[in-house]
This record gives sequence, structure tokens and C-alpha cells, in this order.
Amino acid sequence: MRNLVTGGAGFIGSHLVDALLARGDEVWAMDNLSTGRIENIDHHLSHPRFKLITDSILDRPVVGEMVAACDAVYHLAAAVGVRYIVNDPLRGIIINVQGTENVLAAAYAHRRKAVIASSSEVYGKSTRVPLREDDDRVLGPTTINRWSYASSKAIDEHFALAYAAKGLPVSVLRFFNCYGPRIHSNGYGTVIARFVRQALNGEPITVHGDGRQTRCFTFVADMVRGLLAAGSVPGAHGRVFNLGTTHEITVLELAHLVKTLSGSTSEVTLVPYEDYYGQSYEDTRRRVPDTTRAREVLGFLPRVSLEDGLRRTITWCREHDFVPQAASAVLTPEAISVP
Repeated sequence: MRNLVTGGAGFIGSHLVDALLARGDEVWAMDNLSTGRIENIDHHLSHPRFKLITDSILDRPVVGEMVAACDAVYHLAAAVGVRYIVNDPLRGIIINVQGTENVLAAAYAHRRKAVIASSSEVYGKSTRVPLREDDDRVLGPTTINRWSYASSKAIDEHFALAYAAKGLPVSVLRFFNCYGPRIHSNGYGTVIARFVRQALNGEPITVHGDGRQTRCFTFVADMVRGLLAAGSVPGAHGRVFNLGTTHEITVLELAHLVKTLSGSTSEVTLVPYEDYYGQSYEDTRRRVPDTTRAREVLGFLPRVSLEDGLRRTITWCREHDFVPQAASAVLTPEAISVP
């Protein structure tokens, strides 16, 4: 098969590219490199079954051409990273909504199988534990920029399900806090990326708020297995799946675990949310997925423990001189026309 991976130079996308090539497929990666990194895929640039298209998902004609030339599309390109969404919600909305509609419209026009990456953010600040795919969404006010990301990803899901109702073979995956090698603080996996960078550089490990908020962190290799299953299991069409682990940990505990596993002497400190995100931010206290549907339909079962995954991630960061740029230096806007 020939697969199109949008966001193919990104953190999760590049690992998916690895897996697709490893199973013998041809892969076209589409990425404008605004947050994706050429280092993530440079080992494939001379591969005969790999092609990189450096363009934006907002370029509708190019998206149409790429989708038409492929057998299936894995759509991972998006504006990601909470801080960047908070700082520039308009950019996030345009990329996530218009870009995804471009991909889905092309997939429908050419009847190509599609897998759409969504996010646990769509649940908003729901207090339900665990979260099931059909649970109600609970969002804060539109004056809080944080919720624009949740809303844009939910619109993406509505688009996908509407096209599914018209016959498009499409699946939606809600990612729960993915991490692993190739994390970077200007994109996905920000909290672990920040903790590891701070630990390895002897800086204070900064935890926002009181640190008692909990998350479930999923190793990237497990996430990729879920993506591959969604692209190959017929029963996945027209359905939404949570992808993640059910191992819940507080962010404060995570910081201390990173410190221990890295052998760091850094101190763990608490800082107010507004010091990092400004005033237009709200957090959620708990976020735990119900993965029953993914297990029963996709055969999805995470294999990598948090401790093992963190060890692999820390090792990779050490080997790659992991000192990301400051956040203010990596806000590279897409070339978009804003009305």
C-alpha cells in the first residue's frame, strides 16, 4: 500500500512512518515543518519507498493530489501544544478545522481510507472517570483560549463522522498523553519533554499548580500500534476510540519519577499556571480513558510501562543532547490567510 501521513515529520507521525515502512508499505509524509522536524525522518530521506512533501494541509489542491495518489491517509498534522494554542487560538482553529476538512473532503472524493488523530482534550473538564467515547463533553467558556483546541478537535470528529455516514471508511482516535523518543517542547509530549530537559540540565523541575492533577501517559510505540490497527480493522470504520493507558499518575509524582530515573539532582518546584500560560487557561484535574472499545475492536493493549517508557525516553534525550529552544523561539506560524 501507499500511505499518506500528514504531520509525518512530527513526533508521533515520524514513528508511524517508521512502522509503515518496516512492514513494507510505501509512505508519503506531508509536513510543512512548522513543528515537525526533519531530524525525525532524515534516516528515511534516501529510502526508495519514502517521499517527503513539504507543504501545508491548508493547501487544498496539494492535499487533494496527495490523497488521490495514495491508498490510505493517516491524518496527524495539527496545531499542537497547549501553550501555543493559548497564545494563538486563531492559528490553531484554522489549521485544525480547515486542514482536517481538506483531508476528509479529498478522502471522500477519492474513497480513500482515513484515520483521524483527535485528542483527549475533547472531553474538556469532565469529571467522569474513566472517560468513555460516548460521554458528555464539558467545556469552559469561550473566553478561555484553552477550550478552542478542544472545540476544534471536536469539530474534526464531527466532520469525520459526517463523512462516515456518507460511506467514507474513516476512524477517529483520541490520544491520551503520548510520549517517547523524539519528544520536543514545541509540540506533543510537552510536559515530559520539559521535565526531562530540566532534569538533564540540572534546572528546577517545574510543576504547574499544586501538581495533583492526574494524567495517563502512553508510550509512542503503543500509540502507533493503535494507529496501525485502526487503519486495517474493518470494524473500526465510523467509530471513535480512546487510545491510552489506564495507569493514572499525578504530575507531581511524574516529576519525581523523571528525577529519579534520570539520576538528576534538580529540585521539584511548584509554579502557578499563569506564570507559564497567562490568564487564559484552565486545567482539568483527572483524565483517565476507558479503553474497552479499543481493546475489543482494535485489539489495542498497551505493552510499555511508564517506568520503562521513561527510561527509553531519557536515554534518547541524553543521546541527542536534548536542550530544546525556549518556547518563544519556536512559534513558527503557518503561512495562512486570516480574514
